[in-house]
Amino acid sequence: MFKNTLRPALSCLVLLSAVVGLAYPLLVTGVAQSLFPKQAAGSLIERDGKAVGSELIGQNFSSPRYFWGRPSATAPMGNNAAGSTGSNQGPSNPALADAVKARVEALRAADPGNTQAVPADLVTASSSGLDPHITMAAARYQAPRVARERGLSLKEVERLIQAHTDPRDLVVLGEPRVNVLRLNLALDAATAPPR
Repeated sequence: MFKNTLRPALSCLVLLSAVVGLAYPLLVTGVAQSLFPKQAAGSLIERDGKAVGSELIGQNFSSPRYFWGRPSATAPMGNNAAGSTGSNQGPSNPALADAVKARVEALRAADPGNTQAVPADLVTASSSGLDPHITMAAARYQAPRVARERGLSLKEVERLIQAHTDPRDLVVLGEPRVNVLRLNLALDAATAPPR
């Protein structure tokens, strides 16, 4: 009796392990790589044949010459994809209020003449802690500082912001957003010394 129940159970285990553990992942990977090769490879951005980042994961930029992304909740390393998480701090949490206050002060110190209201996405982390985008308001807030630091006109920097703005998904979902890494790479290309 035990032999009659053990053999079918083990056969089902082996068969399902092969289908669910091998065949299905290989099929999904093959379909993804053939239909969406860039996305399946991590949406990597390359410069001079070398990967410099991914369109999907925020990067740390601290120089005033660059646009800064959203703060990362994956501290202390920041934008650590292995530690993707939100801060889990609610609006009434004093630690969140202190962190936001410190971030506002850092933004004000980096651009003392800027009296605009600081956009929320520059001082609050996203739920994943890895958001590669900022809002148009956050990009416009930083544009005068970046233009001044790079020796570019504000109009030129705003043109680059517009050129690197992604529209709403499916025309109605979300808000237009700026990919910080792509924008900063475009800035480097615009201000690169002549060769």
